[in-house]
Parts: sequence; C-alpha cells; structure tokens
Amino acid sequence: MVLRFGLLGPLVVHDGAEPLPVTGRKTRILLAALLLRANETVPKEVLKAALWEDRPPTSAEASLANHLTRLRRCLAAAPGGAGRLRTLADGYRLDVADGELDAEVFDTEVRAARAAYGRRDWETVLRHATAALALWRGAPLADLGPFAEGEGALRAHQLGEDRLQLLEWRYEAGLHLGRHHELVSPLTALAAEQPLRENLHRTLMLALHRSGRRADALAVFRRLRRSLVDELGVEPGAAVQRAYREMLADEGTPAAPAVPSGAPFQLPGEPEAFTGREAEAARIRELLLGEPDAEPSGGRRARVVVVSGMGGVGKTALAVHVAHRVRDAFPDGVLHADLRGYGVQGARTARELLARFLSDLGVHHDTLPDDADDRALLLRSALAGRRVLLVLDNARDAAHVAPLLPAGGPSAALVTSRQLLAELTGAVTVPLAPFPEEEQRALLAALCGADRVGREPEAAAAVLAACGGLPLALHIVGSRLASRPAWPLALLAGRLTPHRGRLEALAMGTVDVRHTFAMSYTAMRDSDRPLEREAARAFRLLGLWATHPLTPAATAALLGVPEARAAALLDVLADAHLVLNPEPDRYTLHDLLGEYAARCTEEEDPPEEREAAELRLLSWYVAALAASSLAATHETQPPPPLEPEPGPGWALPSFTDDDEAIRWAVRELPAVRQALARADALGRSDMAWRLAVGLFGYAGTHWWTGEWDACLAQAMETARAHGDELGRAWLHRRTAVAHGMAERNEECLAELRLSLELFTRRGDVLAQASILGNMSALYQQVGDARQSLLHAELSRDTYLRAGSAGGGTVRGEALVLSRIAYALRLNGELERSAADYRRVIELLRGRGHGVFLATTLTQYADVLRELGRRDGAFAALEEARDIRERMSDRAGTADCLVSLALAHHHFGEWAEARAAWEECLELARAHRLERRVEQCEAGLEELARDGR
Repeated sequence: MVLRFGLLGPLVVHDGAEPLPVTGRKTRILLAALLLRANETVPKEVLKAALWEDRPPTSAEASLANHLTRLRRCLAAAPGGAGRLRTLADGYRLDVADGELDAEVFDTEVRAARAAYGRRDWETVLRHATAALALWRGAPLADLGPFAEGEGALRAHQLGEDRLQLLEWRYEAGLHLGRHHELVSPLTALAAEQPLRENLHRTLMLALHRSGRRADALAVFRRLRRSLVDELGVEPGAAVQRAYREMLADEGTPAAPAVPSGAPFQLPGEPEAFTGREAEAARIRELLLGEPDAEPSGGRRARVVVVSGMGGVGKTALAVHVAHRVRDAFPDGVLHADLRGYGVQGARTARELLARFLSDLGVHHDTLPDDADDRALLLRSALAGRRVLLVLDNARDAAHVAPLLPAGGPSAALVTSRQLLAELTGAVTVPLAPFPEEEQRALLAALCGADRVGREPEAAAAVLAACGGLPLALHIVGSRLASRPAWPLALLAGRLTPHRGRLEALAMGTVDVRHTFAMSYTAMRDSDRPLEREAARAFRLLGLWATHPLTPAATAALLGVPEARAAALLDVLADAHLVLNPEPDRYTLHDLLGEYAARCTEEEDPPEEREAAELRLLSWYVAALAASSLAATHETQPPPPLEPEPGPGWALPSFTDDDEAIRWAVRELPAVRQALARADALGRSDMAWRLAVGLFGYAGTHWWTGEWDACLAQAMETARAHGDELGRAWLHRRTAVAHGMAERNEECLAELRLSLELFTRRGDVLAQASILGNMSALYQQVGDARQSLLHAELSRDTYLRAGSAGGGTVRGEALVLSRIAYALRLNGELERSAADYRRVIELLRGRGHGVFLATTLTQYADVLRELGRRDGAFAALEEARDIRERMSDRAGTADCLVSLALAHHHFGEWAEARAAWEECLELARAHRLERRVEQCEAGLEELARDGR
C-alpha cells in the first residue's frame, strides 16, 4: 500500500482512501523534519533542534523518544505504514518510496519542465509545469509556524521560488502555443503580486498585445519600469525592452485563424474577462481533439463532451472559450445553437434546429424531410467525412439534444446543460463546480481592478463569500464595481448580506442570479413528470435547512416520505445541480441556491406545511441523537422518548460502536445547534431539552469544547420559559455531568441536588439512584472518601429498592461497582479496590464501552501504582491511552498522561515523568484544558525543585 506525504501546503499524510490523522504539533514537526530528509539518516541532534530550536529541555532525550513512538503509532495505523520509521545507530530514517512525497514529485516535474524549456518544447513545458503546480496546496509547511521559519525555511523558500518559475514557464509556453487570450487574467493577478519579475511582465505584455489590447500592454511596461527604477534603480532588461519596441512597431499581433471560404462559423464572441477553469478547459480540448473511440463494429464513435453544472456556474462561457481555441481543428465549420432548455420562451425543438443546421451545411430547404427522425439521419449523413464542431448550449435533457449529435466520424459536439445527461451513450461529462477562492479573486480583480481588490482585503473576502464562487454572481458584482469607481468594496459587501437583499443585489440589467435559478426550478416545478414536480417541492423544503448537509434519512423526515423516495428525489435534484452531493449520502444546497429555496418555500408553501416539515426534521434529530448517545454511553436510563415517536418509515442512523456514534455527533453538531434554536423558536421545549441532553455521548470525549455547556444552557432557558419540569430535571442532571467533567465541583453538586429534588418530586426512584451515584463520583473527585462511599452504597441500596442492580444492565452494575472501588481506594483499601476494578474491566471489555473502559483502566492503574505494581500499571495505561487516541478524546488522553507522569514519578523514572508532563502540557494548552495545564505545571515545578 502506498502512502502519500504532503509538504506543499499544510502537512498531510494520506493512505489512499482518507487522510491519516497526525496529531500533536511536535509530532507533526518531527514528521516534517524527517520528510525534508526522506530516505536519509537524520541525527538526533537535528531532530531536537527541529522540536525545540536551541532550547531543548533537560528531558529532550526521553521526550523525543515519546514523540517518535507516537509517530510510529500514527504511521502504523495505515496499511504499509509500519516499519517505515527506523532507528539506526546514528539517528532515524523515514523510508519514502518514489512518488509518495509531493515535494519530490514536484522537483522531478520542475527538472523535466526546465529541460523542455531549454529545448523550447512548449507542449512538454506546459504538461510538466501544470502537473507540478497541481500538487501545490499552499505555502510549504504552512501549519508548522516557527519550524517553517527556522529549520524548514530554506527548503520552503526554494519550493516557493520553483513555483514562481513554473508559473512563468507555463504562461510563456501558453503564449507560444497561441493561448494568449486565456493567459491575461491569471497573469494580471500574478504580476500584481510580483511587481519586479521581468519575464512575467514581458509575457503579460505580449499576451495583452496579441489579444488586441496594445494600450494595456504598454501600461504594463510603464508600471514595470517605474517599479524597477524606484525599488532597484535599474532599467528593464533587454528581453523586456525588445518586446516593448515590437509593440511600439505594432509587431507580433497574430492574424485571426483562417476558416475555409463557405464554412459556417457561428460562435458568439469571446466571453469578457474569462478567468480560470484551466484544468477543465484542457480536458475539454483533449476530448474534442483526440481520436474518436472505436466502436465494436469497427466504426468510429463521435466525440461528445457534456459540460454540466448549476445555473450561473459558467458552462456557456467555458464552452465558447474552448470552442474558439479548437476552431482550427474543425475546418468544415462550427455550428452553434442555444437550445433554450431552461428559458421563458420554451425549448427549441430538434426538428427546428435540424432544419437550420442542415441548411447551414448546404442542404437546400426544399429537400428537407418533414419528420424529425429523418432530418436527424440526414444531418448524420451531412456530417459524415466532415470535421464540424457543434456547440449545443443549454440542453434540457438527453432526449432534447440526442437527435442533434453526430453518429461518428471526425465531427464532435460540445454540449452544456444543467442536467448530467448521463443517458447520452458515449458522452464524457466535465462537471463544473463553483470557483475556488484563487479563481474568484482573479476574476473580481480582472473586472474591477486588482489594486481595488488589494486595498480592501476584508471587504473583498466578504464579497467573494457572498457570491459563493458563482461566476455569474462575480461578473455582476465586478461589473457593478467597474461602473461605480467611487464605491468602496465595503459598501457592496454590506448589500450582499445573506437573506437581507443579497439576491436582489445580484442583478444588473437582464443578468440576474435569481432569474437564472428560477429557470431550473420552474422547469422542474412545471414538469409533466410527477417525480420532477415532487422534487421541486423537496427543493423548496430543503430551503428550511439550507445551511447543513442532510442524509436521505433526515430528508425523508423533512419531506414526510419513506427514505427510498427521499433518496430518489435527492438524486433528481443532484442530476439537475439544484443540490450538491459532496460525499456519499450527504446532500447540501449551494449557499445562494439555499437562500433562493428558502424564498421559494416562503412564497409557495403554506406556513402550517413549513412548520410541520421542520417539526418532523427536529423529531428525527431528537431520535437520532438519542440513538447516538445510547450507542456511545450504553446509558441505563436514557431520557423518555419524544411523543409521538418517529413513524415506522423513518430510518435512524445505526452505529457499530461508541467511536462511530461519537464521530456522527461531532459531524452533526452544527445542525443540532440549529435544531435547538428552531425548537426554541417554535416553542417546543420537549424537543429542545432532548436535543441538548442527547449530546451526552458526544460530551464523553468532547466536553472540553464548551459546546455541550452552551446547548444545555440554551435548552434550560427554553424549559424555564415553558414551565417544563421534566425538561428542567433532565437538564439539571446533565448540566451536573458537564460541570463534573470540567471539575467545577461546587456547581456540579448544586445541579445534582436540584435534579434529585425534581426527580424525587416525580417519584422516579431509578433516577434518584443514578443521581446518588453521580454524587458519589463527585465526592471521589474532591477526595472525600467517607461521603463517596456513603453515596455509592446509598445508590446501590436505592437501585435494590427499585428492584434492580445498577438499573438492570451490565453497564449499570459496572458503574455502581466502579464507584465503590474508587471509594475503597480513597479509604486506603487498595486490594479490595483493585479487585473491584478488575471485575468492572471484565464486565466492560468487548462490549463497546470505550470511554467507560478507558476511565476504569486509568483508575485501576492509579491503584496498581499505589500498590507498587509497576508493570500492571503501565499496561493498563497503555490500553487506556490507545482507546482515547483512537476516539480522538483529547481530554481523556490528557488524563492518561497525568496518570502516566505520576506513575513514572512514583517509580523514580524522572526523565520519563518529565516527558509525560511536557506532552500533557502541550496537549492541554492546545485544547484549553486549564485545570490540566495547572496540574502539569505543578508536576514540572516539583521535579525542578527536587533537582530531577
């Protein structure tokens, strides 16, 4: 199995299926230092310098060993990762195979591009430069702070210089290959960033000149000369001066490509300020100009390329841009038609368009057959043996465009559609997504001026965010700014606030984002296909939840349909690019489409239907969170379910273990926060408190983020406002747990007493038993052995009075027993405590109780430490830490490290103790675990006082 290591941007390791988590800043620095000298022996001193610069701690040797162990564990988690990091006599070596490290692949491509540049082999230069630049994700080692400025600075600088050189070569190659039009926008942006690079400015001058923009080209020369004179006191070099003289003499302007006399050429003009889409444009050119595929019968299949994407994403602009660049390859003509698949005038029929195309190709109108199928056969005959490009814009569906396509031979078709057109046999789809940030910024700069964008970076970022990467929206705002040079960008950014007139602001003349979206939506709403009409309703209701991804199961609840039907509707919307499908079984709306969908549902759906849809979705989240919490904690007393419970057709998530359940809750947390806010707004306290309480499983490993505290507080306000006693009882109970996890002991006890009072009033004996057990755990935490044992036994007796031991479950029995074991330890009865802990571990192991088991193992290790049983203590801690790290439980990992440090200290292993305290301190600071920070600092101070 091949691993992929990335230095060209934030440090990343990928196992071919997903990124491999490498946690801890020092572990990441260590990996980067080894990768910078991959396949070489790196001395220990070099690694220490990377980790601590010139101030290594006294425990550096042990701490380095710990970090190396963690790195080995990270690598070993991926297939093929074990054994890569080797310990040698004079240092350490990380084995990296050819092609696994992006920086080495980048270097190889740079060398190949340099050699091709020396031969003036421009196609090869372009290929290698493009391949290298595709690896670039950002500044090398960008996430490693001082290391990138110290040990890694030289290599990072060299890589950055190579990138700029590649960009220069790529643009120069494009110029020699006649692609000057598409170079202007990216070159303009890059030249603004690099005002002193002469070759870059020379290429921009020539690209502008050959695009018919002689005045702009001369202005570039003047700016370059002024910068060089002001900054360096020198004149531009000979190559730039020569290009300047050629422009003054009006030399070097290429003639328009020749089209044979009589051949039709129907393309619209070049799109204004076309920017970006280099990879997509290259792919389309490759597909249109390549050899047609062979048919099984021995004939040749025509080349058909479909450019697909949401309305406003720039399909037409890209198709026309590419068609202009490949026109020479089709000497028998370029035909173009807007099929009006999405438009108020109605779609143009194949019969009508076939008549026009046949006439354009020289077929006399009087000889045309009346039947559309016969006309399609005649078109295929007319195209046979000819090299004609058909550009078919705005197709409604596959049936709409199929009669217009060539059947084989050297002709080709370039189709644009908001649908995928997957039914077109043999067609290749090139999907268009919204622009990435770099291309957004380049387009805005090209439209309204790079200086203007550079002067207001925050306002520019707000404008780009409001446009959501949609080229149509960017063209509108860029053109508006260009026509109003006195406007600051901040003024327009204020008018683009979501849900406050943004859609109205994204309109200029006849160009209107909302109208563009409406063409897709109304075509579906008014379709003669029932499934499409139902999908239009789904689109509207998705606008109620536009900011968060939904699964088919959650969508089924929102729509009130079975999951299979919801999945079919989502696929219809995804095929029409009205929803995005960024990963399997997760669907979301583009930001602007979400706002449009919300407006559609407000205008078209009755208020009671909208509220009913929201309540169904909130009910689903309540039930799904309850399932997650139960899987994560195996709690013996889950809250009573919402009434009425979810319908039988609703599908809830299922989880194989606690880790999976917690990861689901982490991913869904933003949606849960919104659900909580909506439940409050709709006056549904019964939903609000269950949502907050349902995060109990999530909190087991993520309490330290503060998110659970905020949700509980918000739900408590709702419960109080609606006089919800049951909700208050549960919220006090869980708020006490949150305080206890954070060691806010007085607040914890106050909440437990309030909860106990409310549950006693309700006559809930099992809840009382559980809360008494929580009180025992709290007294353990503050070191009150007598009260801890008293409340543990009270809890046990109350359970027995209710007719069960620990709630009648394995987990409940283990919970009661673990509290007694802890109380026994506080009372100094260590052997009895250890025996009870062993019984708890036996009950928990292999049952999916990861958090509980890790906590018990850590406490058991503390008892073994006090009994002087070193090996058993460290074995228990190792198992506990493995569980915590697997579950990404940062606070739990810190707990393990504290016990590890105390154990090393107890057994006189001072260097190892210091290394554990330091690792814990780093983790605690990174995740704002203030109590742990204080504990670690105290542990290190004690070692220092004792001269350890």
